[in-house]
Amino acid sequence: MPIDATQPYDDQNIFAKILRGDIPNSTVYEDAFALAFHDINPQAPHHILVIPKGAYVSWDDFSARADDAEIAGFVRAVGNVAREAGMVAPGYRLLANIGQDGHQEVPHLHVHIFAGRPLGPMLAR
Repeated sequence: MPIDATQPYDDQNIFAKILRGDIPNSTVYEDAFALAFHDINPQAPHHILVIPKGAYVSWDDFSARADDAEIAGFVRAVGNVAREAGMVAPGYRLLANIGQDGHQEVPHLHVHIFAGRPLGPMLAR
């Protein structure tokens, strides 16, 4: 069920549990700012999630409250993941769902990276 991106951070969400090590994941990248892992329900041949290590509900929350080092570190991590996974050519898609209308299901900022096939138009008409 989509969430309200303005709600307080819930430290019992699945990504918070993954960050604490309560739930295993298939890590592909980790640094001081971000953790990246394979999605357990992939929507493309290659589907990786990248999450910041800080407690941020959404992109809006992150951009308002994270410090400059966290923002730069997270953005660099997303690029590193795509490069290391060989997604740059022929291309990939980044997706961050925010709030109810954006169909955000986990109240922790996360970016999906999709690749491995032509992904079609951005939105269904």
